[in-house]
Amino acid sequence: MAPCPSTLGVVTDLQTAPDRVRARRRPAVAGGAGPAEHRELPVYEAGGVEVPFVIAGSQEEMARNTSWAEHSHPTHELLWNERGSSSATVGPRTWTITRTIGLWIPAGVRHSGWTPAGTLLRAALLHIDRAPAIADGPVAVGITPLLRLLLDRLTSEELSDESRAITETMVIDVLTPAPRELLLHVPTAPLLAPIVQTVADRPADDTTLAGWASRLGVSTRTITRAFHAETGLGFGQWVGMARCRHAIVLLAQGEDIEDVARSVGFGSSSAFSTAFRRTTGMSPGRFRTQ
Repeated sequence: MAPCPSTLGVVTDLQTAPDRVRARRRPAVAGGAGPAEHRELPVYEAGGVEVPFVIAGSQEEMARNTSWAEHSHPTHELLWNERGSSSATVGPRTWTITRTIGLWIPAGVRHSGWTPAGTLLRAALLHIDRAPAIADGPVAVGITPLLRLLLDRLTSEELSDESRAITETMVIDVLTPAPRELLLHVPTAPLLAPIVQTVADRPADDTTLAGWASRLGVSTRTITRAFHAETGLGFGQWVGMARCRHAIVLLAQGEDIEDVARSVGFGSSSAFSTAFRRTTGMSPGRFRTQ
């Protein structure tokens, strides 16, 4: 994922040079603003292009629902949002990105993404030799007040070379994996495809495990085993996490907690709060105020 260039350092055409990015308009998505947009970016190997910076970044306020085709960068990438939520997918794993939980993606790792309209998306690219990887694969990063302050400081055009170098060193020093990830493993087994698609399209769908077993012509045990094999979760746990992921998007857009609870299929705000806290480590109310 790569928003359009901004002032967080010098961003090269690694992200959004006009001759390398193809954007296509698609029909409007429910809840979006105008037609959806699909962007395609290049695939780079780690270190495949020498870059003239230690940390460079960009930001973009999304005017419409936007998806990114699978791509990769020659640099490490840090994604976070100043406002709203987004998601990035690597293989069967989808991370939710918010204002306080970002995502580190190592150089060369292919990923796709999705951002709803109204999100203020931010990204930073980091030189692979001067900013060592904090993990072998994608990992959530806590966007703490200190890290946010340091990243914001790098946007100053009046920053001296010495001050920039000191700030970049501090950013690299405080970048660490978060203790909790907003991560959903999406099953790929053909048997589970109807369930996955239904929850994605209609998170409030109330089809039970027994209902799905009847519809698919298999036993409840077969479905449970399939979910455990791919996600480590049972049917109910997985659906609950998927619903909370939908809820994060709605809460980030400022929707009322009770309305969100109903929209994603919870019978009461208390049941929703319990599931949300179990998934994110915080209450819906606290999430909205961050």
